[in-house]
Amino acid sequence: MRADYQILIVDDDESIRRMLAAVLARDGFQTSTAGSGEEGLAVFRAQSPDIVLMDIRMPGLSGIEAMSAMLELRPGATVILMTAYADLDTAVRAIKNGVFDFVIKPFDLAEIGLLVNRAFQMREMRRQIGQLQHELSQAYRFDRIVTRDPGMLSLCESVARIASSNATVVIHGESGVGKELLAASLHYNSPRAQKPFVKVNCGAIPEGLLESEFFGHEKGAFTGAVARRTGRFEHADGGTLFLDEIGELPLALQVKLLRVLQDREFERVGGDKTLRVDVRLVAATNRDLEAMVAEGTFRSDLFYRLNVVSLTVPPLRERIDDIAVLAAHFLRKFTAEHGREIDGFDDHALAVMQRYAWPGNVRELSNAVERAVVMSSGSTIFAEDLPLPVVAASRAAPEVAARTLKALLREFEAGVIRQALDRNQDNRSRTANELGISRRALLYKLHELNLDDGECALSGIPCE
Repeated sequence: MRADYQILIVDDDESIRRMLAAVLARDGFQTSTAGSGEEGLAVFRAQSPDIVLMDIRMPGLSGIEAMSAMLELRPGATVILMTAYADLDTAVRAIKNGVFDFVIKPFDLAEIGLLVNRAFQMREMRRQIGQLQHELSQAYRFDRIVTRDPGMLSLCESVARIASSNATVVIHGESGVGKELLAASLHYNSPRAQKPFVKVNCGAIPEGLLESEFFGHEKGAFTGAVARRTGRFEHADGGTLFLDEIGELPLALQVKLLRVLQDREFERVGGDKTLRVDVRLVAATNRDLEAMVAEGTFRSDLFYRLNVVSLTVPPLRERIDDIAVLAAHFLRKFTAEHGREIDGFDDHALAVMQRYAWPGNVRELSNAVERAVVMSSGSTIFAEDLPLPVVAASRAAPEVAARTLKALLREFEAGVIRQALDRNQDNRSRTANELGISRRALLYKLHELNLDDGECALSGIPCE
């Protein structure tokens, strides 16, 4: 990785250039040199080095002037200044203008090595963060949301339209429907995508700690506050703050949240300094906020301040077409994670999943598929591999209960035989032995249940 990094050394002293080039080459870096500010600037334009080591005092174009030109050309450039004590104030001021650091002449070569390596690590970290941000933006593209449901597709179109705005958004929906996914998609498709996406579950934090969690606290603000702590609003500055389960906020904190939304300012707990933040707020709830306003458990002024854009995610039971595509998506995910080779679901398993109400919505479906991947013994997932509540509820569904006992028993028998055949790689003899019946009886069952492939006739078993 270091061999991919180019370091430019700019100094009018040739001996220093040679010495630094040798030391940095030994550490695995590529180097180029320049004997003046003008030459250094020309090399910078031609090669775009990752790190620049530059002397301040040089005839002609000074190091400070060359540095300013470099940072104007490429604001993200990493420049390290080499200076004498007389130029120390200049070097300190240069740091405020974007210089990475400085080293005082005469310097220790080990010190130079440490400083360059720190600059290298910093650039690597920035590169990795940039790569991660790119991956996140790709992962949360609206066309990556797994759905075929017309209502969800329309919802995604709405989210795409409002993503570029700074409007406050409230996302309504039952637990597990994917409200956080929608909030993340809003952020990573907005101009704030390069800034933080900070999540807070308002229902998971003790009431006494919520204010500190939101706004931070000063040292000594309360028992246990041994140091200053920044809150979630500060962490989210420039980005998006996602408040999940906002209906769980106590009334006292609702007042303070309203102030931040209106004025974009707050104080840390125990502090008197007013802090300003630029944060886009996205909230989510599985509760009826309007009903809570009527009950007096949620402030009306906060409700109307939040409710600029209101989105509702439909529950999975209303998105029947999505169950199969989501199940296939989770199957690909979990087979990869657990190192399993599973081709898919049999028709009965899919029918069972589509009859189930999924009170836990997409989250429950994800858990059910992962459980099936772990528990399945073959290359196909059968209904029996799904969690018992899913199977039991599907059997009790109205459309199932209306069927005859004979039909239900036939369906159950067929499922047991299919699963046994899969476990035994379609070997009829081993399957019959496992089920405790003769091979001939198994062939009769296969024909009776329309599971045979003509083998009954080949075995002399009447097909009628």
